[in-house]
Amino acid sequence: MTDTATLSSGKTHKDENFPVASFLIARAHRKAILAFYRFARAADDVADHTTARPSEKLALLESMRATLAGEANISPEATTLRAVCTERGLSIQHGLDLLEAFRRDVTKLRYRDWDDLMDYCRCSANPVGRFVLDVHGESHMVWPLSDALCSALQVINHLQDCAEDYRDLNRVYIPEEQLEAAGLTVEALAGRTAPPALLKIIRSLAERTSGLLRASKPFAGSIRDKKLGLEVAIIQRLAESLNNGLMRRDPLSQRVHHRKVEALGLAVLAAGKFFTGRAQ
Repeated sequence: MTDTATLSSGKTHKDENFPVASFLIARAHRKAILAFYRFARAADDVADHTTARPSEKLALLESMRATLAGEANISPEATTLRAVCTERGLSIQHGLDLLEAFRRDVTKLRYRDWDDLMDYCRCSANPVGRFVLDVHGESHMVWPLSDALCSALQVINHLQDCAEDYRDLNRVYIPEEQLEAAGLTVEALAGRTAPPALLKIIRSLAERTSGLLRASKPFAGSIRDKKLGLEVAIIQRLAESLNNGLMRRDPLSQRVHHRKVEALGLAVLAAGKFFTGRAQ
């Protein structure tokens, strides 16, 4: 059977749109966070591979689940994450939830409405924030704030990459009911530019995402670990900027992603505001 390395995209944590285990994270926590990231990246690469058969993808994801659950020793990424969880007394449930999302990526190509999309985010995005919080020993009381930010990040990524996801994977996260109400089909995502009706849908989804970002606004200040709080404040600011971009730009024909210098400038502004707020 093909292994995860064969289907690897070659991406690392340094290639992601948002910081992952950056220098802001205490060295003692980076190993655990990177183990979770590499597990997630391997599973994501399997689910997103453009030529592997669905049955092959599902078999690989199952080998990762069985390994993480301690039923097998097939997946190196899952073996490493299982060891980290055992060593630090962490639950493996966050990793298992992620695998459910990647199974859906293989078998579920359309989403009916916003609630359907949020249920996907519950598995695909929220476990990431919860795991990082658990690694830092943060209270579960802040999970709802983390969930709001992580779900927002997921939707932003979906909207930025909506044309690519449709073109390469025939996967559409824009809710079907909104496309139908506008008299559109998914083929609207194949154009060089988005028709006005599709732009209106994208902006309405970005507006709903703004609600998630408003809900997550207190998150950074609610974290006891100051370094993690700073990283979250930077991610929040980057997300707000990207979401604002989606309300003004056409992701089919215009750049939404930040250039490095733009991201750096936003990070500096977020850091200044974070420390000012902490000092008050």
